[in-house]
Amino acid sequence: MSIQSDIEAKLQKAFAPERLLVINESHLHAGHHHVESGHVATFDGEGETHMRVRIVSAAFAGMSRVERHRAVNEQLKDVLKGGLHALAIEPAAPGEPTRW
Repeated sequence: MSIQSDIEAKLQKAFAPERLLVINESHLHAGHHHVESGHVATFDGEGETHMRVRIVSAAFAGMSRVERHRAVNEQLKDVLKGGLHALAIEPAAPGEPTRW
């Protein structure tokens, strides 16, 4: 299973979202430097290392922005420990404005 598919499945199960979009943004980071095993390396933009989650769910109603981020991070903690380098989260409750 791909990281993207794993994220989608975990968030569907946890939040039953009315809208969910998981975007692989790894290619946008090609050429960026990062530390790997104590050495500076250049990221090639391949794979599934940088993801963006856009999610609208009733589960977020009444939660602060920080609480929403924590809730998503909690559901994805295994994915984050497994090598995902960056995760951008755009959570909203139904009826709230989104930028997407």
